[in-house]
Amino acid sequence: MEDQLGALGLVVNAITLWNTAYLDMILGRLHADGYPVREADVARLHLYWHRHINVAGHYSFTPPDLDSDGRRALRDPGTDDGQM
Repeated sequence: MEDQLGALGLVVNAITLWNTAYLDMILGRLHADGYPVREADVARLHLYWHRHINVAGHYSFTPPDLDSDGRRALRDPGTDDGQM
C-alpha cells in the first residue's frame, strides 16, 4: 500500500510540474502577443482542471511532436478549437 501511495505522489508531482511549466509558457506567450491577461484571472488558474488528467486509469503514451526546446507547440489563442 505504501508503494502505491508513493507512486501516486510521484504522478501528482509530475502532473504539477508539467502543468506549471506549460501554464508559465502559455502566460508568457499571451503577454508577449499583447493579449490582455488579468492577474486576478491568473490567480484563479488551477493546475489540475485540465482534460489531459485522466483518473480512470487509461492513458495514452503516444509521443507528441515537440519543438526544438523539447516541448509541444502551443495552440493559437485566437482560434476556438474546442480545447480547454
